[in-house]
Amino acid sequence: MEKFTVHTGQGAPLRVSDVDTDQIIPVRFLSRLTKRGYGEDLFADWREDPDFVLNRSPYDRATVLVAGTDFGTGSSREGAVYALVDHGFRAVIAPRFGDIFTGNAYRNGLLPVVVPVPAVEALWELLDREPGTAVTVDLEQCRVSAPGLEPVSFEVPEADRHRLLSGLDDIGLTMRHDEDIARYEARRRPALPTTARRAASSA
Repeated sequence: MEKFTVHTGQGAPLRVSDVDTDQIIPVRFLSRLTKRGYGEDLFADWREDPDFVLNRSPYDRATVLVAGTDFGTGSSREGAVYALVDHGFRAVIAPRFGDIFTGNAYRNGLLPVVVPVPAVEALWELLDREPGTAVTVDLEQCRVSAPGLEPVSFEVPEADRHRLLSGLDDIGLTMRHDEDIARYEARRRPALPTTARRAASSA
C-alpha cells in the first residue's frame, strides 16, 4: 500500500456524527472481489442529494475528510475503508472512531486521526468559510495543521504508525520474513502441503 508520511490535501467538512459503515458504503454494493471500484459508491444514499458536501466543488476533490464523533461505527465491513481510499481520501479526522473501522483503516493505508471536538469544529468553520483550504496531516510529527489554526497533536499506536510510514499491509509485514519462511519450508517433509511460491519455484 502507499506510504503515509505527510499529506496535504483539500479538506471536506462532513458535519455529521454517528456515521456508520452502512452509510459509508451500503451493503448492496459489497459484491466486488477486489478493493477497487468502491469509491464510486461511497456515501451512495447521501450523494443522491445534490447539496451533499462531496457533490459540491471544491469538496468533491477532497482527500482529507473532517467528520463528527463516532465515525465508522456499526458493522465490521472492510469495504467502508476500501470506498474511502478508492475515492481518494488519505485521512479522516474525527473526535472518535469505531474500533474495528480503525483497525481496517490502518491495514489499508487510511489514517484515522483523533482530535478533540473543538479542533474538528474549528476545521469545519474554516472549510465552510474558505472552501478549497488545504489541511496537512503529518504522521511523522503526529499533528494536524491548517492555515490560521493552531496545530493539533494526535496519537497513533507505534506499530500502526510504523506500518503506515513504511507502506506495509499485512502481506508486506509477512514478507519481511521471507528468508525465514523459505528456510522453514526447506526443512519440511516433501509430502506435506507447500505454499504456491515454493511449488512454483520447484516446477
